[in-house]
Amino acid sequence: LASPELNNPDVLRGTGIGAIVLTDSQIDHCAGLLNLREGCPHHVWCTPEVHDDLSTGFPVFPMLSHWNGGLIHHPVTPGEPFHTAVCPNVRFTAIPLLSNAPPYSPYRDRPLPGHNVALFIEDTARGAGLLYAPGLGEPDETLMPWLRRADCLLIDGTLWRDNELANAGVGRNTGKDMGHLALAEEHGLAALLSALPAKRKILIHINNTNPILNEDS
Repeated sequence: LASPELNNPDVLRGTGIGAIVLTDSQIDHCAGLLNLREGCPHHVWCTPEVHDDLSTGFPVFPMLSHWNGGLIHHPVTPGEPFHTAVCPNVRFTAIPLLSNAPPYSPYRDRPLPGHNVALFIEDTARGAGLLYAPGLGEPDETLMPWLRRADCLLIDGTLWRDNELANAGVGRNTGKDMGHLALAEEHGLAALLSALPAKRKILIHINNTNPILNEDS
């Protein structure tokens, strides 16, 4: 692995991963759970809405129940801080995001508040905080105080333009359809980031159609 600390040299089959926290039930964010099956049981923190999607439409929880105890669900309530046993000095708070549920979900285009969350991750020993938001459709009054509070932002940079997929000939969905705020629109992510005080602002979840991946663009 590129991160050797994720290996567990003391067991033949296993991992150094001690806790898993999910922000949504998108397949590309959760399919890796299947690759971790031989290391079960795993403790997984997620909202009830995400757990429901991963128990029905993409039934990872029932599937992995056949591997040594499977996935142990710890419910997450947006706005209520929680800790994991393996990181006692790290405090997590889930913040609802205006985004969308996965295409397979019965809540597609009508998501509930728990279908997409950002995570405010705070080092309680130092007081430093990071905001992780891989699926940001629209900033709102709930999210903005957390964006301003963060020392570091790991934030959704999926698209440059809202109609990027159609222009590239690879899809019909707009960024808004999928729950992603495009960077270069008039009130897009770039404008939002320029007004925030975070010391570090890091784009994640960048689609392969996004020209920011081309150094000559």
